[in-house]
Amino acid sequence: MPPRFPWRLVTFDIDGTLTRGHGWVPIAAAFGRTADFERTNRRFFAREESEDAHLEALLDLATGRTVAEVEAVLERTPRLDGIREAVDRVVELGATPALLTHNPPYVLRWYQRTFGFRDGSGVDVQAIVHGRIGPPGPVSADKVAGLRALLGRTGARPSETVHIGDGWADVPVFRAAGAGVALNSSLPDVRAAADLVLDASDLRPVVAALEGLPPRS
Repeated sequence: MPPRFPWRLVTFDIDGTLTRGHGWVPIAAAFGRTADFERTNRRFFAREESEDAHLEALLDLATGRTVAEVEAVLERTPRLDGIREAVDRVVELGATPALLTHNPPYVLRWYQRTFGFRDGSGVDVQAIVHGRIGPPGPVSADKVAGLRALLGRTGARPSETVHIGDGWADVPVFRAAGAGVALNSSLPDVRAAADLVLDASDLRPVVAALEGLPPRS
């Protein structure tokens, strides 16, 4: 009899993990805000701008636009192959596939609707009035708090959770969960913090690799 799948909750980052490159690059380009994206990205990776300030700048790229306009960009954003199939496989294995990201709810809802993710936690600091996105309020992003919220809703324990991500904000989640997978990460410290490091253009073999990844003892 094959061994039981070791995970009850599988969480996925979006930008740079499910997307090929940062998911807000196409949004910035579509809305004429590429220079703004490049400015905040440069400052963030130079450690001149905090994660929260960086996120606020990214969310502001969608200010004044409609949710429908953003969803149209999401439709054409380059992504890994096999996302729907990988999510379906997680469900077949008896686990909950969820998004754990710094993206706003209007992005999470699109990914959940399109690919079948069962839950998600992100950053909710923008009002939407008549379908139009307002400016972001102050951001205080905490992916570990998002993980705790998902654990509470799903009933999974931290040791039964594996997180897949590529950025600095994913490292604390790797440590709080039963295991962490660095997927397509260009950051040496993120790769060093992970229990498994993968580079892939398709999400299906990533989920297959989870079947042989045991929780940390």
